Amino acid sequence: MSVNERHIYAGGNTARGYRSFLNAILTGLDRRIVLTGDAEGLASRLIEKIGEQAIRLGQRVEWIHSPFVNGAFDGVVIPEWSAAVVDGGYPRQFKPEGPGLIETYVNLQDAVDKQKLASHREEIVTLLERIEASTLEAHQAFAEALRIHDEWEGIFIAHLDREKANQVGDEVIRLFFGEDTAAKRARVRRMYLGAATSAGPKDFVPNLTAEVSKRYLIKGRPGSGKSTILKRLVAEAQRRGFDAEVYHCGLDPNSLDMVVLPERGLAIFDSTAPHEYFPERDADEVIDMYERAIQPGTDERYQSQIATFQKRYKEATKRGTACLKAAEECRIRLSLIYQEATDESKLAELEAAISSQLGSDR
Repeated sequence: MSVNERHIYAGGNTARGYRSFLNAILTGLDRRIVLTGDAEGLASRLIEKIGEQAIRLGQRVEWIHSPFVNGAFDGVVIPEWSAAVVDGGYPRQFKPEGPGLIETYVNLQDAVDKQKLASHREEIVTLLERIEASTLEAHQAFAEALRIHDEWEGIFIAHLDREKANQVGDEVIRLFFGEDTAAKRARVRRMYLGAATSAGPKDFVPNLTAEVSKRYLIKGRPGSGKSTILKRLVAEAQRRGFDAEVYHCGLDPNSLDMVVLPERGLAIFDSTAPHEYFPERDADEVIDMYERAIQPGTDERYQSQIATFQKRYKEATKRGTACLKAAEECRIRLSLIYQEATDESKLAELEAAISSQLGSDR
């Protein structure tokens, strides 16, 4: 992956339903082109074309990947143009800030021949019902996985030395800030580290940490205090005025998996499954919460229970993944229907209009 292209997820199918950080990602941008019309597949096609055009013009881009269809896009951010093109279709939860001023809406149905769609009416309705049902089943399976994870955490929380865990947190804050402060207000952008997809959990950690000078890989068991340390770090960054990229957990959006401080050239991330990484750069450093803060012998003492939790958790997430796969197959079929009904010349006109808006004051 090119360093001129960043890859993120704004939304995710989580244990708490579909949750989005799209507005947090777009904060501060002057122009937002919002694609409406719920014409499955067309938004991703336009987004990809606009992003590729920006790259050809020498721009850095930030691809917002779809958690619904692997390889599809929910948006593209072009920082130097202070602009983004995003899919505003259901269920992405886009909240406008200044319609007509910041947001411009483009209706993709303007490029669709309604009469060509008419012959697929019953199939479209059926596919949408199946997508909704399969996605709900996926959320329920992930909710079960989170409940199991919470039970699993209980073992280690009961054997966590909180004083030692707090000491590790203090060390991390010193490592990241020393005595430094910034004479400005911190900008915090929130997004996901990865997402549950039809192919299992996906993340872009190597890409997102490519430009930091030092990475801390925080390891440990569920309940060993990893997310708590990351939350402390974010609060400290805000207090001291340093910008922070905050990456939430794709299973539980209330939990954090990574924090990057671009101005400090530092990153710290939860490096346990399903986003397990190992040191690969000379500057990489591991922080092991199990060794630092969990009572020795806990793994051995509860080996049987832990194995049961691991098995149940894997089964629940596997069910969720299968449901996302079923929903994705319906979306792909739906996108083919809309593609067949698309007037390509009209779609090209929409693309040209969007390009013109993005380039109007450059």
